[in-house]
Amino acid sequence: MQIEMTIKGLMIDPITNTPIVILRDKDGQRVLPIWVGNSEANAIALQIENVTTPRPMTHDLLKNVIADLRARIEKIVVSDLKENTFFALIYLNVNGEVMAVDARPSDAIALALRAQA
Repeated sequence: MQIEMTIKGLMIDPITNTPIVILRDKDGQRVLPIWVGNSEANAIALQIENVTTPRPMTHDLLKNVIADLRARIEKIVVSDLKENTFFALIYLNVNGEVMAVDARPSDAIALALRAQA
């Protein structure tokens, strides 16, 4: 069962000083915290705050490559949790065919924000 979620925000874990992305379902009944690295949190924060960088960041580059190949990001799915590590899939529509690409959740979220998926 998949549950559609949006980003509620970013915060810092007070114990580990590690960034956390907080995902929330539409009804606000469920939340999913995902601990991410500093660089990934920065990429997500820049997009949330609509900050334009002078040069494309990696996630901007990937979004541009996907668009130039005439593909579209359908959705991302946080698909698994193994040994305290989350896994994600990026679902791409390529010429009407949907394919799933393995990704870290933080990268998938940063890309989905840029693609408005």
